[in-house]
Amino acid sequence: MSKVSLSEKIKVTTEPWLMPVVRVLIQCRVHPNVVTLLCFLGFLVSAFFIAQGKFFLAGLLLIFFAPLDAIDGLLARASNRVSSFGAFLDSTMDRYGEIVIFLSLTYYFILKGSISGIILCFLGITGSLMVSYTRARAEGLGFECKIGLLTRLERITLLIISLILDTIFIFLILLSLFTHLTALQRIWHVYRTSKVYSVNS
Repeated sequence: MSKVSLSEKIKVTTEPWLMPVVRVLIQCRVHPNVVTLLCFLGFLVSAFFIAQGKFFLAGLLLIFFAPLDAIDGLLARASNRVSSFGAFLDSTMDRYGEIVIFLSLTYYFILKGSISGIILCFLGITGSLMVSYTRARAEGLGFECKIGLLTRLERITLLIISLILDTIFIFLILLSLFTHLTALQRIWHVYRTSKVYSVNS
């Protein structure tokens, strides 16, 4: 059994606080996939304001919409609507949500003429996608891979804080470094796990 990330522990802790919202959604007969798409819509709207340099407003929007990323899964389980497509849609929309955020940041730095900002955006999005890819590929091969310094929850939390405090450049530096380190963590974890599996099989 691998050591889980901080985000996994936080999810378990916050679930009881989100359940009242889930119960309301069940009573309203809201489908989990609708919540998933609404979460993505929130990221789109936030990205629109990021592109204009309105970071504080974008951060406030993400505070409201980001928790929907956890609520859709809880809603699916509580309403017995868990499906392979729902899980696939959730993961796919998560990736697109991050992509549109980084696209808007890239656009912002292009207007500012900041080459360093553009490079950091590229490093940040590639690192973020590799964190997700390494887990998906590992689990596709049968290895649990939830470890890492900077999983999605940490990335979104840091993004919101940086938008609110207008420290987006510092955020991109940290993201560019620690997402790639997280991907390397997962590569090393799968390597070690596969060696143990080979010995025991």
